[in-house]
Amino acid sequence: MYKKIYAIALFFLMLLTCTIVYLPGLKGDFLFDDYPNLQDLGAYGVIDSWDKFKTFTTNGFAGPTGRPISLASFLIDANTWPASPYPFKYTNLMIHLLNGVLLCWAILLLLKNYNYNEKKATWISLVATAIWLLHPYMVSTTLYIVQRMAQLATLFTLIGIVGYLKARVLLNRKPKQAYLYMAAVTITCTLLATYSKENGALLPLLILVIEFCNPNKNYKPIWQWCAIFLWLPSLAILTLMLKYVTFADNPWPNRNFNMVERLYSETRIVTEYLFNLLIPQIELKGLYQDGFEVSRSLTKPITTLYSTFFLLILFISTFILRKKFPLFAISILFFFAAHLMESTVIGLELYFEHRNYTAALFLFLPLASSLYSLKRYINDHLVNFITIIILTILSFFTYERAKLWGNTEELQLYWAKISPNSPRAQNSIAEVLLNQGRYQESNKFLEHAIQRMPDSALLNVRLLLQKIYMNIATEQDFIQTAYKIQTQPFDAQAVQALRTLVEYVTLNDKNLNYVRSSLILINNLEKNAQYNHFPLFQRLMPYLKAKIYLAEKKPDQSLKQYQEAIVRYNDVEAGMMMVAELGSVGYPIQALTLLDQVEDIYQKQPKSNLKRSSKEYDSEISRIRTILIKQLQYGEKS
Repeated sequence: MYKKIYAIALFFLMLLTCTIVYLPGLKGDFLFDDYPNLQDLGAYGVIDSWDKFKTFTTNGFAGPTGRPISLASFLIDANTWPASPYPFKYTNLMIHLLNGVLLCWAILLLLKNYNYNEKKATWISLVATAIWLLHPYMVSTTLYIVQRMAQLATLFTLIGIVGYLKARVLLNRKPKQAYLYMAAVTITCTLLATYSKENGALLPLLILVIEFCNPNKNYKPIWQWCAIFLWLPSLAILTLMLKYVTFADNPWPNRNFNMVERLYSETRIVTEYLFNLLIPQIELKGLYQDGFEVSRSLTKPITTLYSTFFLLILFISTFILRKKFPLFAISILFFFAAHLMESTVIGLELYFEHRNYTAALFLFLPLASSLYSLKRYINDHLVNFITIIILTILSFFTYERAKLWGNTEELQLYWAKISPNSPRAQNSIAEVLLNQGRYQESNKFLEHAIQRMPDSALLNVRLLLQKIYMNIATEQDFIQTAYKIQTQPFDAQAVQALRTLVEYVTLNDKNLNYVRSSLILINNLEKNAQYNHFPLFQRLMPYLKAKIYLAEKKPDQSLKQYQEAIVRYNDVEAGMMMVAELGSVGYPIQALTLLDQVEDIYQKQPKSNLKRSSKEYDSEISRIRTILIKQLQYGEKS
């Protein structure tokens, strides 16, 4: 009884320690992907009705499923935008702690299934969970708000594993109930995990790994059940991934690598993940991984060959040592299986730390088990002391990293300074310098960065934008930038920077000398074949042209571009915004023409795609039409 109370006390101490070391990070601001994923909280007004809730949660774009469960979870923290980041980060921390609770339970059940005695299983569970929970590598998932998607996928994966292992215990006594419960929890949790983030669909494969490494041959599930509920879903995922296999030279125009080069690069990246998980550091390159060197072959760079060989040996060794060292086998095979979707053939960005949040769940089992085994050779108290030292170091590293994450500007500057080959990083430094009023220094910094990375459209557009802000841009600056971006690779951030540029120069009459030059930029970018593959670019360009013609007081040309933009956006909200832009500057005839087109799109739009109720749209369209007709009748200009 005393030992159980002692274990429970240690468990709660672990959770308390994790909370304390993360607290400084809750002060941080939103980052990068937080904005596009959360700003729709304000797209429908306050989300206070079922229709608005349904619309917000079913219009996600972060992945093929839309990730509605993750989107719904954000409503815990805010139901409008802009919002404070603190509640979001606090909820993320609570989910991290809950995942720690579930992980400890899952490991305890796993070890009992693997025939470990309760004392040893409890000790290993506490230590392995504490290492995962307090590891600094998990900070970037927990404090990066949008990565709640990864957290929730892990949460439901862990619930699935716990439920499966709990039901599995009934196999020898109540087999029918056991199979029913195992099937129910596997199906339910796979769906919930998948609709949080797509790699949650790997749950059946992860359970297969647990079964494969199980040294206990008694009361294993019958092969028929495994075939239906584990093998078939796993094969379905593998079959789906085969559709992404391509040996084309340029399968992803928005990436600077093909599939083979991605696979080569991932060998180095996965090796680096393992190194950073086993040899923790306070802070690494964070989110600025766009400058990561792509592996062009097995020997370019040579570390590709070394990494491939290392991972191959590691993989083979799990099969050789599986029976004698099952915890080593499950730690590695589970890690590889969890990376199957994000670190192989799908054309995602190469490198993100949060991909290890699920993958590392069982990675520290061999270390915890080895520490326990030391008790056979040295005093128990010494082993406990060594363990405390390890956890203290991890806690200190995590505290320091969380403290850095609590100061968003300092964090981004740190990332930028250690990522000299990342255009995004250099763009961030320039932005910080500009915000500090160091204008010339910011421009000089960008010029030097462009010399190192001449193919970066983002940096070239950013430099031009800053010169416009300072009112020192010349026609030659526009011509040079336009010439450069004709041949540069697609860059979504450069396109957004161009939007910022156009919106700024068309804001008031004092920038009219830049308006026509902006059109030159757009026309030159449209000559770049790489850019024309992307919907973001295709729909944005006519919209920006429409704003330019509007600033030049050419309403008919502006209307023509708005009409083209509406067809490409095929979105009622975007269309009504464009109508408002035309009407607000005194062109009611053109605005009414555009409103007719928007209403036609609205009538043809499936109700499930609408961001508001039909009643709200009917009322808003009628209201706008009435205003425009009055404007036309009285010749008013707003």
